[in-house]
Amino acid sequence: MGIKEEVIKIARDAKAASYKMLSISTDDKNKALFIIAEELYKNRDEILRQNEIDVENAKKKKLSPAFIDRLTLNSKRIDEMLKVLNDVIALPDPVGEITKQWTRPNGLIIARKRMPLGVIGFIYEARPNVSIEASALTIKSGNAIILRGGSDAIRSNICITSIVQKALIRAGLPQNAVSVITSTDRESITHLVRCKEYVDVIIPRGGLNLIRFIEENTLIPVIRHDQGICHTFVDEFADIDMAVRVCYNAKVQRPGVCNAMETLLVHSNIATKFLPIMAEEYKKANVELRGCKKTKVILPYIKDAVEEDWRTEYLDLILSIKVVDSIDEAIEHINTYGSHHSDAIITSSKENAEKFLKLVDSAACYVNASTRFTDGNEFGLGAEMGISNQKLHVRGPLALEGLTSEKYIIYGTGQIRE
Repeated sequence: MGIKEEVIKIARDAKAASYKMLSISTDDKNKALFIIAEELYKNRDEILRQNEIDVENAKKKKLSPAFIDRLTLNSKRIDEMLKVLNDVIALPDPVGEITKQWTRPNGLIIARKRMPLGVIGFIYEARPNVSIEASALTIKSGNAIILRGGSDAIRSNICITSIVQKALIRAGLPQNAVSVITSTDRESITHLVRCKEYVDVIIPRGGLNLIRFIEENTLIPVIRHDQGICHTFVDEFADIDMAVRVCYNAKVQRPGVCNAMETLLVHSNIATKFLPIMAEEYKKANVELRGCKKTKVILPYIKDAVEEDWRTEYLDLILSIKVVDSIDEAIEHINTYGSHHSDAIITSSKENAEKFLKLVDSAACYVNASTRFTDGNEFGLGAEMGISNQKLHVRGPLALEGLTSEKYIIYGTGQIRE
């Protein structure tokens, strides 16, 4: 069987599974998630063995440390996968919820009801733990999913998916509610994004080149997880100790993820006090700093920042710094160069905080907190399929509710239109 035929068969089987999922109760969906957790726990050694092979192959290719960090599984991360499953079990099931209901003068009762999207084509890179997050959310929201992970995580993803499918069979749910494309050829993505007869939505989660390739080739609606060019603006009214703590966390805690800060903006009235202290903290963590001309006056030993830096998602211990003369300049910079993902202001001014929240055009806007919190689990959503930078159909962490849409249901008593 060729790649095209294999992908079409997977999509067709997923479509059939999605119709079966419509009749699965919340209790049965939760039972399936519980059994997946059991199987993951029992098979954790095998998952780690397969992941170790993926990681060794990535090292042989001399991929970046940040990439290898995203690829690597360990006992702690498997425990986190188990926690995701339990968190999703605890969440209310959005399917079947009546979001609004009204009665027309002719007696028709009209309502909007939440329903699954159907078949989700999920294309992602590196992080194999995402396979569990995506599967858990998809099962709980009554959808079917086709996983197409990156080639560097292929052994991990195949192993995890086989465990999930085994659990689905045990739970009495359709096995093809979760499936995986085993081909690592880019051609498999091309065929998946053209399966409009069977696939209802494509969710890409990866680098800019992947996103562009999918958007240029797909025939199916896309909810994209795009770049994370995130900013923190240290306002002139910021508490310096708080600013240092938050800015350190936003860059250093885990630099290779989409919600890590890539550009630090500092008000000129506080820059001479704040930047030397902040630079010393970053030095301890081996963060490479690149600054604008005003920044270089205060930190003359750092590298020059160029135009490209403001548009770069480093995913590494590299940070660009710009000194601005007003909150308006900071907001303009974020809206011009940012990716509309997550941006923060550190300030004690309520007026400036509210202005920042109102005018920054991003999916998540923070006051006095690290951008590292932009995460479905941290937001209490159980897990996420990614962070949507776009405005339709969902924005921000894509979780259970975002995997549903509303349909109209109408109750009549024989009414006809005159």
